Amino acid sequence: MDFLYILTFISILGCALVAGIFFAFSTFVMKALAKLIPSQGIEAMQNINITVLNPWFLGTFMGTAAICLILAVSTYWNWGQPGTYYLLTGSLFYFVGTFLVTIIFNVPMNNELERMVSKDEEASTYWNNIYLTKWTFWNHFRTIAALIGAIFLIIALVK
Repeated sequence: MDFLYILTFISILGCALVAGIFFAFSTFVMKALAKLIPSQGIEAMQNINITVLNPWFLGTFMGTAAICLILAVSTYWNWGQPGTYYLLTGSLFYFVGTFLVTIIFNVPMNNELERMVSKDEEASTYWNNIYLTKWTFWNHFRTIAALIGAIFLIIALVK
């Protein structure tokens, strides 16, 4: 079995796992947190943001990004081979649409929320007017990007 085949297979699993995690947040976790009084929702999300920093999630999230970057670079030497376009496209969907979007949009909002005292009016305003809408929007975006990345990588693997 070829090394790129194995990396592609692993990246498909990573994309799918991350898409599933983000899908859960988009479809029910954030909706449930939004139903709580702001201080409780904020405290719950602050705890989630601490708990998510574990080897299982970070290994999957960042490991998939690293593998997708390797796969994208590998297409330079393999251009013209069957599935190369799909390999590049799938890798970039995950790396740019999921990993970079998280770093550029979701993480800074998490950091801002972490600095706040949950019972303060400023925190409540931030939670209701910015975090619940913008964070969730970018979460939808990265969910879709991870899913599309997985689809393109599956096509690349089949080709």
